[in-house]
Amino acid sequence: MMGSLMTVAFVFPGQGAQTIGMGKELAEAYPAAKVVFDEVDAALGESLSNLIWEGDIETLTLTRNAQPALMATSMAAMRALEAEGVTINKAAFVAGHSLGEYSALAAAGAISVADTARLLRTRGAAMQDAVPVGEGAMAAILGLDLDAVRAVAEEAAQGEVCQAANDNDPTQVVVSGSKAAVERAAVIAKEKGAKRAVMLPVSAPFHCALMQPAADVMAEALAGVEIKAPAVPLIANVRADEVTDPDTIRQLLVEQVTGSVRWRESVQAMAAKGVTEFWEIGAGKALSGMIRKIDRSLTCRQFGTAEGVKAAVEG
Repeated sequence: MMGSLMTVAFVFPGQGAQTIGMGKELAEAYPAAKVVFDEVDAALGESLSNLIWEGDIETLTLTRNAQPALMATSMAAMRALEAEGVTINKAAFVAGHSLGEYSALAAAGAISVADTARLLRTRGAAMQDAVPVGEGAMAAILGLDLDAVRAVAEEAAQGEVCQAANDNDPTQVVVSGSKAAVERAAVIAKEKGAKRAVMLPVSAPFHCALMQPAADVMAEALAGVEIKAPAVPLIANVRADEVTDPDTIRQLLVEQVTGSVRWRESVQAMAAKGVTEFWEIGAGKALSGMIRKIDRSLTCRQFGTAEGVKAAVEG
């Protein structure tokens, strides 16, 4: 196995990583991975796995579907790793990008897979419903740092909501808020020297104050769910620091709906605590791309396929 494994962090992707067919070969190669999809289908009372493997990308991309689907794929990859003898205890930390934080907590045994699926279905629907379609927007600002983007958002707000929502890496900060304000931010960012400002194809303005109705829904939903201390510490999105206390985790998951995803700082925090290698568990490789931009010295590996899992273990 590669390196001293306590220098490894397991990280879990967020929305945008979804593809039709994700996790299918994991389920075919590993019975324990198939069980995850069965558990999620049962928890939701519908065949989400059928949508993931045979459906259309537009339906899968709906927030209420994408969130539990991405978690299911991450957990299937985690169960495949466990079948190969790699357990969560090999990681020094877990972390996830936005909804990936729920996958991280499920992987660390803090929340059951069934509860996580139901929470993410609720979260996805609540985030979708918080703002009428077309009234909110998000834009990726490329080539300006966090402080510069915060200044842009403040100038663009003009009495509306416009906030730095995701601090992804040193070259990319996402702003979120009212559509007109975000469109103004894109223009102002270019004037201030941003390389590009790209409006994102999202159905709602995530991680800003407009999401408060969804945060209220999640406060109620999380109050009724058992959360245990995770097997390894979580580096939380809103704090960019480690947390293990169940009540604190519950509170931070509520704050996360309206709060910024501090991904750049989270990766830097893990690196400062001795992590040299990041295992991206689930669909795609978006997090690996961000991590390499944050710190070129860090190693990234992807575990989203049966082939990837086997290669890791053989390596």
